[in-house]
Amino acid sequence: MTTIEFSNELKWGAATASYQIEGAAHEDGRSPSIWDTFSHTPGNVKNGDHGDQACNSYHLYKEDIQHLKELGVDLYRFSISWSRVMPEGTGSLNEKGVAYYRSLIEELLNHNIKPMITLYHWDLPQTLQDRGGWENRATIVAFEEYAEAMFKEFGGQVKSWITINEPWCASFLSNYLGIHAPGKKDLQAAVDVSHHLLTAHGKAVQSFREIVPDGEIGYAPNIGWLEPFSADVEDQDACRRGMLWQKEWFMDPVFKGSYPEELILLFEKQNAFLKIEEGDLELISQPIDFMGINYYTGSLGRHQENAGLFQVEEIPLDYRQTDIGWPIYADGFYKALTDLKETYGDIPIYITENGACYNHGVEDGKVNDQERIDYLKQHLTSLYRAIKAGVSIKGYIVWSLLDNFEWAEGYEKRFGIIHVNFETFERTRKESYYWYKNTIEKQRFEIT
Repeated sequence: MTTIEFSNELKWGAATASYQIEGAAHEDGRSPSIWDTFSHTPGNVKNGDHGDQACNSYHLYKEDIQHLKELGVDLYRFSISWSRVMPEGTGSLNEKGVAYYRSLIEELLNHNIKPMITLYHWDLPQTLQDRGGWENRATIVAFEEYAEAMFKEFGGQVKSWITINEPWCASFLSNYLGIHAPGKKDLQAAVDVSHHLLTAHGKAVQSFREIVPDGEIGYAPNIGWLEPFSADVEDQDACRRGMLWQKEWFMDPVFKGSYPEELILLFEKQNAFLKIEEGDLELISQPIDFMGINYYTGSLGRHQENAGLFQVEEIPLDYRQTDIGWPIYADGFYKALTDLKETYGDIPIYITENGACYNHGVEDGKVNDQERIDYLKQHLTSLYRAIKAGVSIKGYIVWSLLDNFEWAEGYEKRFGIIHVNFETFERTRKESYYWYKNTIEKQRFEIT
């Protein structure tokens, strides 16, 4: 038996996102977001599911915070619904929406739980999408206005902020692959959106320094890991291209002030051009306090001529996968983290999302999700290895506190450590909840 033991300095948390849990889509002045529009369009989401009610956390947030308190976490990462607090996307605030988040924050602080706010977790107000969305540079200005308003409202109490969650998903998955809202399949649109998201991030960081000088701010890109299938140069190059798309395209501008030239040229061959205005890269590359990393999966990568834009075919390492079909590759977590240190230096990192989809139901009042516990053990072991290798890890935040609306997968896929009955909204703590609680309390766990 081996014991994995963490330093008391590591912060533990759990995460959610507004559209995935809040519900109350038509209450208290909230306007539609692009996810309301997308999910109510037939064929976009499995079973025609949508987030109108989700987990009903808008009304049950105190119950959810009680679960957090008893879990023993140091922090709770949640996102603000832009269309709930600023229904027109710009202009006046919706006081009822602001009051909801103020109450949520106060309830967290009353239980000694540190709030970590994500400003943008994909739910752009539809009114801004109607004017071009993130393809329109005016949305950068709108985001800056929204961010400034949130910093002024909550910056006195909340000191940890994330600007953009998973910009790869909000740009390429949503505007090139068409899988997420707004569901476009246009490479030029995706390239434009990716740059505008990063520029908006820079604008928000600039405002944050003035309004919350005693706080910390970063962003939360998602990253997997592609391991070359063989030593063949073609396989090595294919994996490099795939990782450039995931990693360097969204990290080089922030930490190096430039985009990877190889991808710029590759996009140009497809008649998609990166449009940078004067001052953009200076904005994007200003110092941040931490980087959030969302990691779930990885695979082998092999060169394949007809395997998409980057000619990389992803091959599972073995039979192990979660119920959403993602390969389990915990060693890729270690490799990704140590690679980030080698590439960008000692930037402090929060693991802002890590977790697994297993669709267990409630039996005799319990949810036995041993597979999720095994996944967490494997990935926390890799995290421990990365810390020992010198990676600066500030905290680990499990995804997710609750089963929720899992975007295009609807309600079929369950990532929570708490089971949610989506008809009654009853919460049932899973065995993984109790395992995670015990790990937090003891700062360690055992593997056999």
